[in-house]
Amino acid sequence: MKNFLKILQYARNYWGYAILNVVFNILAVLFSLVSFGLFYPVLQMLFHQVAVRKTAPALNLNVGSITENFYFYSGKLIEKYGNEKTLIFIGVAIIVLYFLKNFFRYMAMYFLAVVRNGVVKDLRNDLYRQVLILPLAYFNERRKGDIMARMTNDVQEVEWSIMSSLEMAFRDPIQMIAYLTALFIFSPSLTVFVLILLPISGFIIGRIGKSLKRSSVKGQKKMGVILSMIEETISGLRIIKAFNAIGFANKRFRDTNTDYTKLMVKLYRKRDLASPLSEFLSACVVTIVLWYGGKLVFTPGSTLNAAAFIVYLGIFSQLIPPAKSITQAFYNIQKGTASVERIRHILDEPEVIVQKPDAVTKKEFLEAITFRNVSFWYEKEIVLHEINLVIEKGKTIAIVGPSGGGKSTLVDLLPRFYDCRKGEILIDEIPIRDLVIGDLRALMGIVSQETILFNDTVFNNIAFGLENISEEDVIAAAKVANAHEFIEKMPLGYSTNIGDRGTKISGGQRQRLSIARAVLRNPPILLLDEATSALDTESERLVQQALENLMKNRTSIVIAHRLSTIQFADEILVLQDGVLVERGTHNDLLGKSKVYKKLYDLQSFL
Repeated sequence: MKNFLKILQYARNYWGYAILNVVFNILAVLFSLVSFGLFYPVLQMLFHQVAVRKTAPALNLNVGSITENFYFYSGKLIEKYGNEKTLIFIGVAIIVLYFLKNFFRYMAMYFLAVVRNGVVKDLRNDLYRQVLILPLAYFNERRKGDIMARMTNDVQEVEWSIMSSLEMAFRDPIQMIAYLTALFIFSPSLTVFVLILLPISGFIIGRIGKSLKRSSVKGQKKMGVILSMIEETISGLRIIKAFNAIGFANKRFRDTNTDYTKLMVKLYRKRDLASPLSEFLSACVVTIVLWYGGKLVFTPGSTLNAAAFIVYLGIFSQLIPPAKSITQAFYNIQKGTASVERIRHILDEPEVIVQKPDAVTKKEFLEAITFRNVSFWYEKEIVLHEINLVIEKGKTIAIVGPSGGGKSTLVDLLPRFYDCRKGEILIDEIPIRDLVIGDLRALMGIVSQETILFNDTVFNNIAFGLENISEEDVIAAAKVANAHEFIEKMPLGYSTNIGDRGTKISGGQRQRLSIARAVLRNPPILLLDEATSALDTESERLVQQALENLMKNRTSIVIAHRLSTIQFADEILVLQDGVLVERGTHNDLLGKSKVYKKLYDLQSFL
């Protein structure tokens, strides 16, 4: 219930619509009670249980006065038009009242639609923003498919299970209070008897609801596994086919899907028990009320007569639907709460990379980047240890070393993809933790070995993250990146869609688009994870030339895999097991180093 209330807090943004919903629900209930109230005097007059008054009584705002006036004016109608026409007039009045009741009920739902969908929209927006600001390490430890399941299936479950229960939250309590008040007016003793029966049935339903929540948690987790398998299959389809693993992959998916189906069958069986169980319990309650109410009617001197008991049963019958809907909503909430908990795990995840309230604005890089005693580790595994380094403006620094030595982590610390655990990084003697994060990252352009492109046009991929960019600027950036020529040959030029992750173009073309994107930002600092290692000779030449164009008059930090591409660097850093073991120019390192010379000799031999 606590998580349910947390979700309802999103409704604060739509309090005006919520108030209108409550107002129209109250009007709907009032007209419902008035329409039922008309039956009581009509039945008494038909059964000749009351005498028609000859003089008009004083009109006051109480049940007795209103009833007496109704009798008086109904008597006048009977005298003038007779019993049959009077009943027609009263019947028309009841129809009008029922029309107004249902009209106001529709208006209540009309305004509730804004609240319901607005809450889900805000929840989905918050989830997406949280995904954008969470550290990269969060996603390294979790299945992408499970995160996608939380953002899609779980949000959808909240929409259908919990948001559909808003009707219960805003309407049914009002109805039940109003109907119970009317029942107390007709017969306090019978209503007390009813109030004893209802909690008993509610307790029985609640026991099943707890079991429903447990099954729902298992089902949502299993759906996360299924989405992960689908995502991995689509991404790795080439490997699956190449290793003749179609049968293996298919069997693994079928087994997981079968387990999920069994869970969902169990879940739906429990959920579908809500309606028949509540209906059966309602029939039991109605039967007991009939017995006890009939006993009161037949008791001499009882205040409950036959006409009143019939109206009582009519009002009581209107109490059953909201009671049943509350029961159904309780099941839905129990089922949806499992999804809410999974969503809250993402929303409540702390924002590790935070910006200080008084962060410093910085638009230019003037002097140097400094690493002072920088260390970093994941849990207990040390990745970088006591790194001290100064990179002066305009210099090109290359980072080499065996795989797993900490090269990528060292570069990722600079734009604050991670924060160093010990020591600090400074730009122009200002700690990067003190800078506005947007300003810090705007100083840098990143070209990674794994090109990240989006299912969009060439133009939008180059201009990604920037607004009001002219086509001339995009074309100029593409020319610097040696990309303009192949773009012009595409069917729609710069308006051509390149497919998911740029699959419609070659690896070399993807890299040149990535370089053009960095060129357009015109950053003073470049972070390059050498982008030529997986390319053919012609593509490598074009990409390498584009990188050289990009690096002119800029400060560059290059993660090098092919040592032949970084011999021009002003300084080469050799990282091994997170420790800076060697540094110097290419010629210096060949003459005195061990690690660098070993790497160079291996590549020369190959």
